[in-house]
Amino acid sequence: MSGGVDSSVTAALMVEAGYEVIGMTMQLYDHGFVVEKTKACCAGIDIYDARQVAERLGIRHYVLDYESRFKEAVIDDFVESYTKGHTPIPCVQCNQTVKFVDMLTAAKNLGAAALVTGHYVRRLEGMDGPELHRGADLRRDQSYFLFSTTKEQLSLLHFPVGGMDKDTTRAHAHRFGLEVADKPDSQDICFIPDGDYASLVEKLRPGTLEGGDIVHTNGQILGQHTGTINYTVGQRRGIGVSSPDGAPLYVVEVDPQSHRVVVGPKETLARSFVFVNALNWLGCEESTEQEHALMVKIRSAQTPVPAKVALDLTSRTATIHLETPEYGIACGQACVFYDGDRVMGGGWIMGTAR
Repeated sequence: MSGGVDSSVTAALMVEAGYEVIGMTMQLYDHGFVVEKTKACCAGIDIYDARQVAERLGIRHYVLDYESRFKEAVIDDFVESYTKGHTPIPCVQCNQTVKFVDMLTAAKNLGAAALVTGHYVRRLEGMDGPELHRGADLRRDQSYFLFSTTKEQLSLLHFPVGGMDKDTTRAHAHRFGLEVADKPDSQDICFIPDGDYASLVEKLRPGTLEGGDIVHTNGQILGQHTGTINYTVGQRRGIGVSSPDGAPLYVVEVDPQSHRVVVGPKETLARSFVFVNALNWLGCEESTEQEHALMVKIRSAQTPVPAKVALDLTSRTATIHLETPEYGIACGQACVFYDGDRVMGGGWIMGTAR
């Protein structure tokens, strides 16, 4: 229970269905400036809101102090990724560590038969067991952020609001008389609600805001920057330089070792091959090496595109051959595989090629 409307309705639906429900809320940080923020989660006012919902529903409620674990597994990884020139996704990292490892373990220790969350995804029973599917409301679908959920974890997870749209969820919240019924959705990185991630990275890794050259793909130095962590592959706005010929420029490469940011025209971003590691495969494991024709997403808001996915289950890597080149593929993001609405797995992008 994060204190938001989705997890609150989830708890209420479980109570209504007759289950014995225990509410669990993670305290992930205790930043003074976050306490009254309305679009963050898991601290201050959100814990209070979760407790109020639990009291209204008449269920037990526990606040789990995962602050040090969250810093180690999510914040430190976030910072380390930026220092490597990558573009991390802390929400996925949180799901695959704190939520679906630590919290799931806590649920088991409390004697719970399942962990039920407010994510907009669906768990459907397939011929070989439970499957992860996209949420019914594709505008709210969160399957991209849950690609690393394992088969074992999925057998213990349920997502009651995954078959609803947001309006229906809020209607349930009003029906149950929950005070969070009209609470705004969390939209920011929860531990950086002001969006100034560069300051956090510099605070935890001093020196990361060191300046360097902004270089065109043709080798021409176009200007200077104030830190590679301010740039991500595919970025167009806020680069700080213009092309000699007036054509739009995009960030093509971020190299923190040489402190260089490489920029060029859009066509220099085109990539047909994506390489991922830390592969999580949710399909059948008929052999250690497989190739599948699937749809893939290389960023959360993207519509899935066709690709050939060659798996190596032994090394937990995959090579993705995109049917049509994509632009602005950043290392540190996830590449998620789909067969229709079913999530077949995914991995972390570690490289690309033309």
